[in-house]
Amino acid sequence: MMVSEEQELIDKQFMKRAFELAQQAETIDEIPVGAVVVANNKIISEGYNQSITLNDPSAHAEMVAIRQAGKKLQNYRLLDCTLYVTLEPCPMCAGLLVHSRIKRVVYATKDLKTGAAGSAFNLLCDEKHNHQIQLNSGIMAEECSQLLSAFFKRRRAEKKALKQAAKLAVK
Repeated sequence: MMVSEEQELIDKQFMKRAFELAQQAETIDEIPVGAVVVANNKIISEGYNQSITLNDPSAHAEMVAIRQAGKKLQNYRLLDCTLYVTLEPCPMCAGLLVHSRIKRVVYATKDLKTGAAGSAFNLLCDEKHNHQIQLNSGIMAEECSQLLSAFFKRRRAEKKALKQAAKLAVK
């Protein structure tokens, strides 16, 4: 979807906040994904990944933000809202977004393994649904992708170090 320069500036402003939330997730050793829901050019809810912290596989950034938005609006339909998220939504979150009737999703970086907004799947715009979501992607893609890559690189190094320590302890 093509957007105006003005809309692109607005999108970048809200994606910056989602990125800050992703960084917050990283500080608690969660996968660094952040999300905000916007209505009338104002943030009405925020979320970041908390699956590990809450022992809840559904506590993705999008899920947290959408749940808060519904409570704030006192409506399960988010008809005129936009979700900004640092990583392409997974199938679980895509289903939530379709059911919420959110108007628009802006995501930063693609998830080639489980992305459900056009990368691995395209659940958000499937013509079988009675609601299609407007999509825009690539806003702050490099920054968000680097944050995720650095996080997983660090996690792999930590796991390798633990394995090596365990081997040494056995000897």
